[in-house]
Amino acid sequence: MSPARSRGLRWAQAVLFIVFILMPMIEIYVIVQVGQQIGVLWTVGLLVLSGVVGTWLIRHEGARTWRALREALDSGRMPATEIADGALILVGGTLMVAPGFITDILGILLIFPLTRPIFRGLLAAAVSRRMLAGVIDVRGPGRPGADRPGQERRGPGPGPAEGPVVRGEVVHDDDDQ
Repeated sequence: MSPARSRGLRWAQAVLFIVFILMPMIEIYVIVQVGQQIGVLWTVGLLVLSGVVGTWLIRHEGARTWRALREALDSGRMPATEIADGALILVGGTLMVAPGFITDILGILLIFPLTRPIFRGLLAAAVSRRMLAGVIDVRGPGRPGADRPGQERRGPGPGPAEGPVVRGEVVHDDDDQ
């Protein structure tokens, strides 16, 4: 396994540990502390209110992002920003569904249009770093030069072509020019 993939695997394991073990424990602690300070009914009311506000924000920003995506496609422009915004809204919405104050705050930050550009920049930096490290292969499986199990890539760019090679020359007709 390459060092980049090994680092990626360790990073993924750490993220999964935080998401599925630490985060629920921290959320339970915060909910209990808030409940002791303001009471159980107010705590439950705040959790429900954050869910309602989050749902409204997701619908509003999701619709706005969808319109921007359609406009970008209609104008022939690559919708990179709109796709990143859609992904951030999806993740933010998932966090809003999870009960807890910390996930709600993070979800709102991902969805809210004033803070989303910060996370969009972080997302773009993370993706480009992984692409440069060779962890993400944008050519996809089954394409010439894409990584295949059992084959090691050497350097950037496409690998050797597979299949028969047909030699020939390009001839331009005068009518086509």
